[in-house]
Amino acid sequence: MSTQYKYLLIEKPKEGISRVLLNRPEKRNAMFNPLRKELFSALEDLDRDEETRVIILGGAGKCFSAGYDLGFNVSSELPYHTSTNEGFWPRHVVEGAFKIWDLSTPVVAQVHGYCLAGGTELATSCDLVYVAKDAEIGYPVVRAISPPDNQFFPWLMGMRNAMEMMLTGDSISGEEAVEKGFANKCFSEDKLADEVLKIAEKIAKVPPEIQAINKRAVHRQMEVMGMRTGIRFGTELQSLAMHTKATREHLKELSKGITDALNKRDKKFGDYRTSKKKK
Repeated sequence: MSTQYKYLLIEKPKEGISRVLLNRPEKRNAMFNPLRKELFSALEDLDRDEETRVIILGGAGKCFSAGYDLGFNVSSELPYHTSTNEGFWPRHVVEGAFKIWDLSTPVVAQVHGYCLAGGTELATSCDLVYVAKDAEIGYPVVRAISPPDNQFFPWLMGMRNAMEMMLTGDSISGEEAVEKGFANKCFSEDKLADEVLKIAEKIAKVPPEIQAINKRAVHRQMEVMGMRTGIRFGTELQSLAMHTKATREHLKELSKGITDALNKRDKKFGDYRTSKKKK
């Protein structure tokens, strides 16, 4: 694959393995539509690439992704078509998650540092998730705007853990992410890339046509239980939340200054940007 990307790094660390890194480290790999357009294009190209049997998805710099770039107009430069009527954004995000879900090639998330909001949604779209022990995983948006666009917590973490994430907006560490079902395994950050590569090598040894069916076998069971339908229904609740008084007030604050608005949101909790240990 010879395509040049502005916001991605594409590597071939081993035979049969492609690694895609979000590459906006100066913005904590905050996602916006130009990056997302490159990402979906790259993933689809790699899914068609006969030499790629597994895809690793990670982030360059200090973290996986701190979420969406709140300074960008989400309705412009969409990477794929979604009708931009009422509540389009959560539908658009969920459609993207299922685009990754439906790839034939296994996709493995390699998560370190911040994995927040849209970053968690991206990670959970992958087939496997491996995290650094000191990763910080959470959805702080529930404190001021809405539930997630892609409401995956109940499916991955069970009712009680999901409810705690939704009602507090707290983050969890890599070890907690494994314990609660968000991730498969965690490793120290200095070993994460090597350990994920070892797992990818195992996946790459299985014929790709078999892996495509292996993936689909698990997906079909989740779909019979209603996962795809439930997540799509969740987009309507997210859209409803956008009309609440609290959300409208917070959006006004964001328009005046993103950093100040997020600090105001989190300072009573003493975490994320307001933590004494900043990332």
